Amino acid sequence: MTGTLRRIAAKGGPFIGLILVIALFSAPAETRGYFLTYHNFKIIFTQSVIVSIGALGMTMIIVSGAIDLSVGSTVALTGVAAALLIQHGWGAAPATLAAVALGGAIGLLNGAAVAGLRMPSFIITLGMLGIARGTAKWLADNQTVNYDASPVNGWMTTANPSGHALPAGVWLALALAVATSVLLKKTVFGRHIFALGSNEAAARLCGIPTVRLQVMVFALAGCFFGLSGLLQLSRLRLGDPTVAVGLELDIIAAVIIGGASLNGGSGTVLGSIIGALIMAVLRNGSQQMGWPNYFQEIIIGVVIIAAVFLDRFRRGGRA
Repeated sequence: MTGTLRRIAAKGGPFIGLILVIALFSAPAETRGYFLTYHNFKIIFTQSVIVSIGALGMTMIIVSGAIDLSVGSTVALTGVAAALLIQHGWGAAPATLAAVALGGAIGLLNGAAVAGLRMPSFIITLGMLGIARGTAKWLADNQTVNYDASPVNGWMTTANPSGHALPAGVWLALALAVATSVLLKKTVFGRHIFALGSNEAAARLCGIPTVRLQVMVFALAGCFFGLSGLLQLSRLRLGDPTVAVGLELDIIAAVIIGGASLNGGSGTVLGSIIGALIMAVLRNGSQQMGWPNYFQEIIIGVVIIAAVFLDRFRRGGRA
């Protein structure tokens, strides 16, 4: 019986969690009339995009046995940099490439320090958190960066003329999720990431270039974080160096809720996307219920602890 429960938890835990939180906010009379509407789920999907794309990069990092605490600061820095470029006449495509490249460069620095210096990823990325945030404030001169109208502004809007079409950011997140899932499941690179997170010493003995692999994982994840920064810019329509404080906690929570293990070696893209949706549903439903922010934070904290407990329960079954 316990083995069956563990298998259910391993395979369907995130799905069950998503169904439960949707049911939680669908039952009360205060939210029943609006919560289960297409328009509200369109808002939820849009609100989950930034965390979802960040969770794709974080999934690779956590599966490899590391962690990145600099995500929020990277999002702020890339958003400010893209806003400054647009302000100076750059088009949407060059600004997007620049934001992604900047995020990748930050990830490259993180990965080089973690793998090359043999330092804990927690410490390195905690330091980068301060460096990237300070650089964002310096570039923006401690104020928001405004610019004229840009095509970037329409990528995260829910005010579509048709009233039904999902924003471009949602489709982009779905496409990247499929591509990342294929990368992790169907390629040698993806299998090496799982091997690295399961047992780094054994992976090295098997001939896997663990140092180069870890640098590549952080750099690729940084590209995802840079894209999240650009979509944050699209959502706000200005560059704000103080934005996304604590975003890394939401992203890490989404990945853990989705079934990844902080010990490395396990995790799925689908689970991380569902985890991001759970976070978005919790925030959306809490706001509709009129619950204060501190109560929302308590609920999300409880969900994170429950997800970690569920992970230990699953791993206990494998042991």
